[in-house]
Amino acid sequence: MVAVELFSDEQSRALINLEQRYEVWMAAERRLAALPYDLRRKAVGDRSYLYEISDRSGNGRSLGPWTTETETRFNAYREEKADAKRRRDVSRDALEETGRLCRALRLPMLASAAGPILREADRRGLLGSHLLVVGTNAMAAYCIEAGGFIRAAPDETDDFDLAWSALAADGEGSTVWPMLKAVDPTFTINTERSFQARNAKAYEVEILVAPSRVGTMSRNDQPKPVPLPEQEWLLEGQAVDRVVICRDGSPARIVAPDPRWFALQKLWMSRQAKRNPLKRPKDLKQGMALLDAVATAMPQFPLDEAFEGTLPAELAAPYRDWRSRRPDVVRAQW
Repeated sequence: MVAVELFSDEQSRALINLEQRYEVWMAAERRLAALPYDLRRKAVGDRSYLYEISDRSGNGRSLGPWTTETETRFNAYREEKADAKRRRDVSRDALEETGRLCRALRLPMLASAAGPILREADRRGLLGSHLLVVGTNAMAAYCIEAGGFIRAAPDETDDFDLAWSALAADGEGSTVWPMLKAVDPTFTINTERSFQARNAKAYEVEILVAPSRVGTMSRNDQPKPVPLPEQEWLLEGQAVDRVVICRDGSPARIVAPDPRWFALQKLWMSRQAKRNPLKRPKDLKQGMALLDAVATAMPQFPLDEAFEGTLPAELAAPYRDWRSRRPDVVRAQW
């Protein structure tokens, strides 16, 4: 049994270039995002002032009378913004070219609708620090971490699951909701499922949270997740951080849970009577296929006695079941 179909040299090179070019482009995007929307000189009566503009409508606040100091600040801002835009535009052209190549090479891809959400989350510095990509969308990152295709694992999904993972509260301000609205102002909260947001195209985004992290999410934020004990497992181990391609050729960064814990949580869910019976077979296939891939192609995530010793009873049983059903894979471990 082949758990992972390795990428060709050309596919691997394209992925390396994708990650490098994405990092350069995102650095420029973050630099622009950190700058004020605009600075302008405004005349009020017979005096001039430097204004910081906050939106397209021209709303803003005065930074003081126009002086030599404020003029210097104004000129420095203009130069920095122009330089950041140049860097963004140049890096974007190279990134788009690499994205087209990755798409042509049929590398693991993510649904196009997930891309803008991930890019905005990354621009705001939320990936990894506040949010993890969970659910089927994480599979593209696991394929890249394994260096090949995990063919036996289902990878199609019509929704997007994010887990809140912040260790400490940022304050009373919202984090997730402004990010989603910046991507698509048509997002609204599903009144029947308060942990879910939907846009005008019926694309769904669900926020999940472990009981240990629910207190770090602002009470004013939305969607409002229901604490789930099984989400604690996805905070264990070492996260996977990879840049993937969307079906429209655009790039996106994924930070996903440790693949061992993700796979075992899937196997655990496949055994739960409360789980949608239409989803349980997919959970089983994903969990088994991902553990196979970890065992044969991800030595950075050992499946050994030390790891087994860290597992709670709920996950130890499916782990032992996997080992008994995959003796060829277990023997193939390094």
